[in-house]
Amino acid sequence: MSYKSRDAARLASSIEDWLTQKVRTAGAVGGIVGLSGGIDSAVVAALLKRAFGSDMLTVLLPCGSNPKDKEDALLVVKAFDLPYREVDLSPVYDVFVQAFGEPLLPMASANIKPRLRMNALYALAQTRRFLVCGTGNKAEILMGYFTKYGDGGCDLLPLGDLLKCEVRALARFLKVPDEIIEKSPSAGLWDGQTDEGEMGMTYEEIDAYIAAEKGDEKVRTRIEHMKNVSAHKRAMPPVCIPF
Repeated sequence: MSYKSRDAARLASSIEDWLTQKVRTAGAVGGIVGLSGGIDSAVVAALLKRAFGSDMLTVLLPCGSNPKDKEDALLVVKAFDLPYREVDLSPVYDVFVQAFGEPLLPMASANIKPRLRMNALYALAQTRRFLVCGTGNKAEILMGYFTKYGDGGCDLLPLGDLLKCEVRALARFLKVPDEIIEKSPSAGLWDGQTDEGEMGMTYEEIDAYIAAEKGDEKVRTRIEHMKNVSAHKRAMPPVCIPF
């Protein structure tokens, strides 16, 4: 890695201050995050606990999910003594899909899951005067690697300016369990799915391109293509101005 990532302790302090200020400005009292069993949500949860103490909530939202993800999420809960709830969305998902009365494209079916999770998080957040914290990092946001109005639907993005390598460094600083740090990143949309497999490149390659515009022509071309076709995900819906 020929680029320098920022100091983890300083990042943690800065993000905690930012979270506190944003929550206070919104007239809220804390934050909520969906706990997937992955590194990004573990880091956000740990930062919320440091910033707000018991005025935060982590939520396990299985939706036909791999049981190992729940085990990993509970490992994070135990490591940081996190307030948590579990809401099983599997029955809701099944009824919702059946209601269409026709087969959906596999990706359309998969994207229903993060959109159901977004609804659940906002219902719990509004009840408690919390803000919903997303878990997207800089690489995922640039690539459009999130579901529009799903995991992309949130109030705050604490990790939105962090490279994946910085998220890992922050996780080590916060003492996220090694098992979570070393786990292959996955959105958990279907069995065997991984972030890097779906994007067709590693996070290290994406980080290198973002930080130093490094990478072979194939990687650079793919990143630029994914960035361009996902631009609509990073913007408010365009408004037609009639003439």
